[in-house]
Amino acid sequence: MEIEVVGGEMASFDADLLQLPEFSQLALKSNPHLAEELFSIWLSLPETNKLVKSLLSDAKSGTSLNSLGNSSVNVSGSSLPSVFPAGSTPPLSPRSTSGSPRVSKQRAGPSSLASPLKIVSEPVREVIPQFYFKNGRPPPTEMRDQCVFAIDQHFYGHMDGLQVQEFKSITKEICKLPSFFSTALFRKIDVEGTGIVTRDQFVDYWMRGNLLTKDLATRIYIILKRPDRSYLTQDDFKPVLRELLTSHPGLEFLQSTPEFQERYAETVIYRIFYYINRSGTGHLTLRELKRGNLIAAMQHVDEEEDINKVLKYFSYEHFYVIYCKFWELDTDHDFFIDKENLIRYGNHALTYRIVDRIFSQVPRKFTSKVVGKMCYEDFVYFMLSEEDKSSEPALEYWFRCIDLDGNGLLTPNELQYFYEEQLHRMECMAQEPVLFEDVLCQIVDMIGPENQGYITLRDLKGCKLSGNVFNILFNLNKFIAFESRDPFLIRQERENPTLTEWDRFAHREYIRLSMEEDAENVSNGSGDIWDESLDAPF
Repeated sequence: MEIEVVGGEMASFDADLLQLPEFSQLALKSNPHLAEELFSIWLSLPETNKLVKSLLSDAKSGTSLNSLGNSSVNVSGSSLPSVFPAGSTPPLSPRSTSGSPRVSKQRAGPSSLASPLKIVSEPVREVIPQFYFKNGRPPPTEMRDQCVFAIDQHFYGHMDGLQVQEFKSITKEICKLPSFFSTALFRKIDVEGTGIVTRDQFVDYWMRGNLLTKDLATRIYIILKRPDRSYLTQDDFKPVLRELLTSHPGLEFLQSTPEFQERYAETVIYRIFYYINRSGTGHLTLRELKRGNLIAAMQHVDEEEDINKVLKYFSYEHFYVIYCKFWELDTDHDFFIDKENLIRYGNHALTYRIVDRIFSQVPRKFTSKVVGKMCYEDFVYFMLSEEDKSSEPALEYWFRCIDLDGNGLLTPNELQYFYEEQLHRMECMAQEPVLFEDVLCQIVDMIGPENQGYITLRDLKGCKLSGNVFNILFNLNKFIAFESRDPFLIRQERENPTLTEWDRFAHREYIRLSMEEDAENVSNGSGDIWDESLDAPF
């Protein structure tokens, strides 16, 4: 029987405190209802009534109740009123003294009030230290002091503050950011547009936002994004790329051609979103930024003077290959490509059926506003997918093309639909045709799907040769190259295993395009490619 007591403590009924020598405590414990009944009878006795009134009087008068002797009524165990008159005690039930815990239990005596209610103390509350901070855990005092000291060193002698051209050392040495983030960071702090950032302004921004303790990806994300958004857009990267174009030694030659500076920046941004923005929404989240390799590439391009050694995103040679390919197909130079233009890609390597699927915008919605035409951004996504089918974005791109019913499964009927045109082209070219049944067995052996009746995207991502499946279905030139197993390409892959298919393709194409351009310059008697007419991009 539990009773609530004033003060927030809990009390429990203890039959031992009834102090009934006439009854076995074991009997009372085994029959709690009997104990409660006896307690009720005890409360109704006249002697108990006097005892309770006396205790209440003592409590009102402030008399201490800590000692039994202080009470005006003797409440010792021997004089408590008994429930049973003398001689009417019922016989005790037989028990074994050896097995009862009551025999060996040493009692500390009755409670101070001789009450059958035993007070159970409330557990002590443990104070839990703060573990959530809106802007992250504050830096340790030592780290903060070291940072402030370094800031003071950089602002020494500049009491009025620093201008944007003087801010690069702060960006690189204090903030540990790539140097081409200097202008973006400066403008983030100089919200009033005064052209000056003071020491106090920088300390307030860097410390108040707790950027000191954040990782590099989070710092870049906070600096680039707009305050009212929780994601990055393509426009957010333009300021840092403009500064990269004006400051990087490997891009100085583009300063006389601002139109190609713009195209280079666009291409870099498209490549970033192709690989990093896996959701395809155009909204780059912090999680996507951390999972990708963009931060490492930014650090690499900041330290490397040869821009072409930074293969991830920033290589000028890669931009050159993409843009020249687009320019070759865009015969009227309206910066749009239609089906007839795209069918000429790779020396007519693609089938009409796959081109139709691309222009139905199944793999990706076009950003072009012109019906039936793709713009430069759409072409970049297509070309990256076409030339490196082993990458995850490319596998997802082509999987959606082949999945005609959109159920997430590639069935033999869907594979055969695309291979039929390949087979017809082989017959027209006097090539020995490979029957679809043989091709299907080859694909199944190559991929090793969990279910032999269909292929899932997961099956493709688990196989290193999965890109060849799509070449078999709709790229005749690469299918023939795969069947012939070009030993030159095999040796290239073994010599540079870290290079991707895109890296190898871009390198080969850049050499070919540069040789063609050199030959054209020699035939024209001109060595300055920028003096040419606008009929060619370079």
